[in-house]
Amino acid sequence: MTTLALTFTPPRDRGGARLAYQFACALAGSLLVAGLAQVSVRLPFTPVPITGQTLGVLLVGAALGPVLGGVAMGVYLLEGAIGLPFFAGGARGPDLFSSTSPTGGYLWGFVVAGALVGWLSRRGWDRSLRSSIGAMLLGNIVIYALGVPWLVAALDVSLGKGLELGLYPFVIGDTAKLLLAAGILPAAWRVVGHRPGGVG
Repeated sequence: MTTLALTFTPPRDRGGARLAYQFACALAGSLLVAGLAQVSVRLPFTPVPITGQTLGVLLVGAALGPVLGGVAMGVYLLEGAIGLPFFAGGARGPDLFSSTSPTGGYLWGFVVAGALVGWLSRRGWDRSLRSSIGAMLLGNIVIYALGVPWLVAALDVSLGKGLELGLYPFVIGDTAKLLLAAGILPAAWRVVGHRPGGVG
């Protein structure tokens, strides 16, 4: 199976156009996550902000597939590392995903989650609401599986405290975001399937 964005990829015999399209998709995906990162709310008791980033990561991974989804997230980290104000609330710089940064694990988790959700979407998990929810949930689990232990190590706190700072405050918001992402993908596939020459 293919993914949503790749249904529009130029054919293989147009190699230059195909490569340019894929590059544009990865760049657009990184910019979407950067834009959603600016939707940021700081909580007084944790260094981890509430942002729209995870919504972008899930959508980009599902739309682009495992390779381009992971590449898009890597481009996003690179953009922030070189000084563009693309991280939460306009933050920037390579220190934000270093081992001493409490939020670094979440940023690295975006790369893995984007690739995982893309891999599941290539297998059709983004075609129905139920399976799409499963894909988005697994993507979120990956982000926290990397983010929380990284936070624990960076702050030198217990796992329980790490969960209080880096997981529990975000469960409701992330559930809403994953449900939104899970609803968008099947709906988008229905639109693509009904366009002239569509895949559906």
